[in-house]
Amino acid sequence: MALHVIVGKGPVGTTTAELLAARGHEVRVLSRSGGPAARLSGPGIEHRRVDAADAGGLTEAARGAAAVYNAVNPAYTRWPVDWPPVAAALIAAAERTGAVLVTMGNLYGYGRPDGVMTPDSPLAATDTKGRVRNRMWADALAAHEAGRIRMSEARAADFVGPQVPPEHSHLVRQLPAVRRGRRAWVVGDPDAPRSWSFLDDVAATLATLGTDERALGRAWHVPSSPPRSQRAAIVDLCAAAGRPAVPVSGIPWPVLRAVAAVSPMMREIVDVRHQFDQPYLMDAAATTETFGLTATPWERVVAATVGAAPPAA
Repeated sequence: MALHVIVGKGPVGTTTAELLAARGHEVRVLSRSGGPAARLSGPGIEHRRVDAADAGGLTEAARGAAAVYNAVNPAYTRWPVDWPPVAAALIAAAERTGAVLVTMGNLYGYGRPDGVMTPDSPLAATDTKGRVRNRMWADALAAHEAGRIRMSEARAADFVGPQVPPEHSHLVRQLPAVRRGRRAWVVGDPDAPRSWSFLDDVAATLATLGTDERALGRAWHVPSSPPRSQRAAIVDLCAAAGRPAVPVSGIPWPVLRAVAAVSPMMREIVDVRHQFDQPYLMDAAATTETFGLTATPWERVVAATVGAAPPAA
């Protein structure tokens, strides 16, 4: 078994580290604090204090590693500032150590989709966050094609699962409404079908990309359950929790734009309105055909998510 280095100990980094350790690998988790996450400790898992933008520190921590996983999660409002130095440092560390660079990506780079998104869909984003992600991808791919590094990227839809905090998921943040039987207010069209990515499936995809050379040089979508609208998904959460279905309404865009005038976070959400006002669907057939990975059944996803939620006060 090999050494795998996880950069970031948020939900993605923690879940991926647990999976790799369970498979018998040596895992080193790098974070600014250097301390273990609440549930991330035990045999085979080491923690080190390293700034993700410090190429020298990353290089030293990744020496001898088979793969380095970019599971960093900058604040949503700081992507243009925080991502470029982190992405550059990770490329430098991968080049200096020979470790495969596996990046946790998303669907922002595609921009407003024209149909179902695949890894071959045009990276046509015009919003700031999508352009940031596309620059990261282009730089890493160029380094790969120049023979400087070996890399791949996993792209996921909106996260769901018991490990995901409410601020990281438009679905998980509805659990208090589900528990209390109150109306759920969502961003965008409640009935637009969407893809959702279960965090266990995200981790399984990342771990596979870091251990299979067939993954190199391209992006892969995380296998996800059949699409569910926000309304349908919330109704499913209610059923899994043994609660009556709650009413679901979309927050009017004029209200969101008014809030955005004083809220940097809401401005970022309004900037990617296209993710919420039409179908937002991904296809992971290539991942399944190549690696045999499949999505966790939706019923298990909602049951796990509800089961981890605290009861209403």
